Amino acid sequence: MAAGSARVDHAVTSGTFCLDGETFEVDNNVWVVGDDTECVVIDAPHSVEDILAVVGERRVKAIVCTHAHDDHVRVAPALREAVNNGAGAPILLHPDDRPLWELTHTQYLWDVDLADGQTLEVGGTTLRVLHTPGHAPGAVCLYAPDLGCVFTGDTLFNGGPGATGRSFSDRPTLEASIRARLFDLPGDTVVHTGHGEDTTIAAERERLGA
Repeated sequence: MAAGSARVDHAVTSGTFCLDGETFEVDNNVWVVGDDTECVVIDAPHSVEDILAVVGERRVKAIVCTHAHDDHVRVAPALREAVNNGAGAPILLHPDDRPLWELTHTQYLWDVDLADGQTLEVGGTTLRVLHTPGHAPGAVCLYAPDLGCVFTGDTLFNGGPGATGRSFSDRPTLEASIRARLFDLPGDTVVHTGHGEDTTIAAERERLGA
């Protein structure tokens, strides 16, 4: 592993997802990438306490949101204030997801815009931002080549593309994003999803007929 001590830590936290007047019970994956001293948190779903349990005593460099559905950003502002002994950490989000963010947070914005191709350094490894619209306009995936994995949020699941058919989503756009941005990654790349079990790029290529 070229990243040395960098690793991926994981937990599952439960709550609700609300959009278009409907509410669903959901389990969300919490992913934390870093080493023993620093990390980034990927998404901030239902419970600050559950996320802090994964972070431990490490310094949080950033809270990176794969998209702005409420089950991925609901506790982001509270987490921002809680980490680093109250000193805080920036929330990162792609600006195309502002309409979704504002459905959940009307008093707070995120701190830093994500952009396609941007890189984030943490714990001796690199996360590369891949803009993958479709599930949400500002959806992004985070590719960690040194760790052999990609964090896909709700863009790609074990079993195929994420959900569409709701506000701000579009199936053809999502499939085009997956084919163009994710299916070029090595086939053995592990896909860490926003919900459910891991998969690989090769397995999902086969499912989608790519």
